[in-house]
Formats: sequence, C-alpha cells, structure tokens
Amino acid sequence: MTTSQTQSFYDAVGGHETFVRLVHTFYVGVAADPELRALYPDEDLGPAEVHLRMFFEQYWGGPTAYSEFRGHPRLGMRHAPFAVSPRARDLWLTHMHTALQESGMTDDQVAQFWAYVSRAAHFLVNTTDEPEATPELIAIEETERPPSR
Repeated sequence: MTTSQTQSFYDAVGGHETFVRLVHTFYVGVAADPELRALYPDEDLGPAEVHLRMFFEQYWGGPTAYSEFRGHPRLGMRHAPFAVSPRARDLWLTHMHTALQESGMTDDQVAQFWAYVSRAAHFLVNTTDEPEATPELIAIEETERPPSR
C-alpha cells in the first residue's frame, strides 16, 4: 500500500462521529467534576468541546479546521494561563480514559490514542500546587516525559 492509500487514524476509527462521541463523553465527565470544571473559564463548555474535537481530528489526520480557525495549536502556550497540576492532569486523564473506553475504538486504537493524550497531559503540567490527593483516581502509568519546554 502506498502512502496515498494509507488510511489515517481519523478514518480508521470512524471519522467525525467517533471524535464527536469521544469528546462529548469526555466533557460530560468534566461538567460533572467540580474540581476539574473549575479550571474551565467559560460558563458553557461548548466552545471547549468544539476546540478539543477539532484539535483531535486534525492531529489524527482529519480536517484541518482547528488550524484554520485557531491557528497553530501551541498547547503549552494555550494552557499556560491555567494551573495544570499533577492532580488536574490525572482528573483530566481519568475522564479521557472513560471517554476512550466508551468511544467504540478497538483496544489497539484506544492504546494508541491513550499514549498520545497521556504524554501530552504530562507535558502540560505547569505547577506543583496540589490539593490533597484522593484515591478514587485511576492509576495513570508514567510515560516518558518530553523535554522541558
């Protein structure tokens, strides 16, 4: 198979509908989590949901709407104004883990997606200020961390 015939991850997992379902399920969890919800400045999570969906779609080989509407992702810069602690990372990953399990993706696809979001979430931690940890979080495997910003 040539490169032009290779199916993107976006297409392999079901395209737009899969990403809509994944990100919506994730934000249902965020909306119900008072601690994580407090990190989102907008009253309405709708814009954040659209931005994350567009980002994931573009990253995984789908439409490039994210860059067309928002410019370069610059994840570190976009998250710098928010206190992203290890606890916030783990809460975020907990809700993403749930959404992935309900996404309809195969186990291999979930593992590939998880590897990316786990690395990205570790990269975005920008503070060590923590509320007291709670045991109900899922165990998050430590992944190799990218070089410092």
